Amino acid sequence: MGKSVFTSESVTEGHPDKVADQISDAILDALLIEDPTSRVACEALVTTGTAIVSGEISTSANVDISEIIRKTIVDIGYDDPSYGIDGNNCDVITYIDHQSPDIAMGVGVGGAGDQGMMFGYATNETPEYMPVPIQYAHHLTRRLAEVRREGILPWIRPDGKAQVSVVYEDGVPVSIDNIVVSTQHHPDIENEIIRDEIIQEVILHSIKSDLLDPDECEFHINPTGRFVIGGPHGDTGLTGRKIIVDTYGGIGAHGGGAFSGKDATKVDRSGAYLCRWIARNIVESGRATNCEIRIAYAIGIAQPVAINIDTKGSGKFDDHQMVEVLKGIFDFRPQAIIEQLNLIDPIFLPTASYGHFGRNPVSSKLKNGRTVNLFPWEESNKTSDILAAIDA
Repeated sequence: MGKSVFTSESVTEGHPDKVADQISDAILDALLIEDPTSRVACEALVTTGTAIVSGEISTSANVDISEIIRKTIVDIGYDDPSYGIDGNNCDVITYIDHQSPDIAMGVGVGGAGDQGMMFGYATNETPEYMPVPIQYAHHLTRRLAEVRREGILPWIRPDGKAQVSVVYEDGVPVSIDNIVVSTQHHPDIENEIIRDEIIQEVILHSIKSDLLDPDECEFHINPTGRFVIGGPHGDTGLTGRKIIVDTYGGIGAHGGGAFSGKDATKVDRSGAYLCRWIARNIVESGRATNCEIRIAYAIGIAQPVAINIDTKGSGKFDDHQMVEVLKGIFDFRPQAIIEQLNLIDPIFLPTASYGHFGRNPVSSKLKNGRTVNLFPWEESNKTSDILAAIDA
């Protein structure tokens, strides 16, 4: 407690690591459309002029992986050779094998696809039940993409980052201390224009909050003074290297497992989604101001080997006793998580940039006319059950 400053960062869809994440999840979605039982563990590496994909995939689907990779890179905005990678003509290399039968044996009977720990977190700091620093950082990077795509700031290129530092007093956010925005840009744009337009069109446009006082907050815009070479040309990108950006910005714990490119039998992904779903519903019920859920699995075993809840003293219930309550509301078995959240649906590419959590659950129509629900772990559909159990 007392006074402290906490910082979180987000990156744009054109950041090299996020390019890799999107490639992995685009491949996963394409396979799930044709074969919902696909087993996928797909990793991507992107560098100057080249995309490499490897992994273990077992599926009856027949998709053109090279075409998926190229389309994903172009859709992000890398469609010009001068950017260092152009999805239309970059080199594509694939190394794909089948899922290990030793893993498949345990998963096939409903067990977890791996051992490990998963965490979920929620707080009432924002309407999305996310910590302020990461949520506002995502606002900034989404806006960077928006002003680029809509031509509002045509000198912006796809790669970019944002960082938000928030002052907390006794655990409550009271102000934004400083904001960092770094964006790839056209080589001929002047630094003064970059600074003025980023402040006006990105920062002040996307953060409308009493926490931000433009006269008191320190803005760092492209602090090195130049950011022309970026994306996979400026830095090699790898799937799964932005796990803190993907989750809660460093507030709350992380089990270490990445999400993108993994089907839902991998509890690194599905278990983390379950934990967020539970934590959000607890906080949204009003019976805690923040909540962290922790679960652990053993490979091939259906039930978790450990379940914990920590409301940091904010819960209007006993945390230990609440675990038994949750077991009566949620089914923690991996196959049951998949069924509860419809995780055989091809819904994963939208998660691969701007965070997996704090997003509005929405319906989306596929090309074949089928409707799927995006971000189902953000649904507030268990708050009444939680309230009834707590208040009984």
